[in-house]
Amino acid sequence: MKKLDIASLIGLSSGLGFVLLGNHLEGGHVSAIIQPTAALIVFGGTLGAVLVSFPMSQFFAAVKALGQLFGNDDRDPQALIDEIAEQAKIARRDGLLALEGTIKNLHDPFLRKSLDMVVAGFDSKTLQETLDLALAEQDEEGEAPAKVFEAAGGYSPTIGIVGAVLGLIHVMSNLSDVSKVGAGIAVAFVATIYGVASANLVFLPAANKLKLKHRERMRLCEMTQQGVLALQQGQSPRLIADRLAVFLGGKREGEAAPQPSAKAEKSAKAAA
Repeated sequence: MKKLDIASLIGLSSGLGFVLLGNHLEGGHVSAIIQPTAALIVFGGTLGAVLVSFPMSQFFAAVKALGQLFGNDDRDPQALIDEIAEQAKIARRDGLLALEGTIKNLHDPFLRKSLDMVVAGFDSKTLQETLDLALAEQDEEGEAPAKVFEAAGGYSPTIGIVGAVLGLIHVMSNLSDVSKVGAGIAVAFVATIYGVASANLVFLPAANKLKLKHRERMRLCEMTQQGVLALQQGQSPRLIADRLAVFLGGKREGEAAPQPSAKAEKSAKAAA
């Protein structure tokens, strides 16, 4: 179960809340900015532009990724390091083929996939190349939802202007009734508010948050790759754990920060 992302909840609620509070302090009313027609133009137009820009698979992936905005990955990096070290201990004691019986009990899917390749007899070079390809594909696929929201944040302000212009056209065609001109202009500009506010309070911040969370997931996968390669080479579990501690800022839980070897630092930098 994912942990609740408090920052996203506070950010979204405070952003919208302070805008509405400012509108109230200026003497405005919420009813004045609730315009179904403007919402239809802005959000419907933005949806259409996004669907033209991306295939349906990426659009649905972005919709599914909405849950990630309010939930944090429950994977513990230190627990993952301990798990890799434990597998290294088994491999060193009983051989690589002994991992075949323990892989199915591992929680991390990328770790299971990597150790499957080790058990299958992949040599070090082939294993690294295969994992590099898997990481590249995962990186590309994981960035898609953020790109969708980023595109929506670019389209919505412009479509908001389109909605405002359409409203002004309607106002100008009814200039004979001067009493309604002011109200008509106010309604026309609500579309601009919807476009700019949704882009800067929802779409673009969502894209940025998804990018950060995707980067964190990729960092764990890169750490796993380094650990599995070290395991295959027969390195000691303690050395592997200390080497992977570089990904945690160089400090293992309950211990002073270790000083990684130059080789470990070089490998970690290559994976980053």
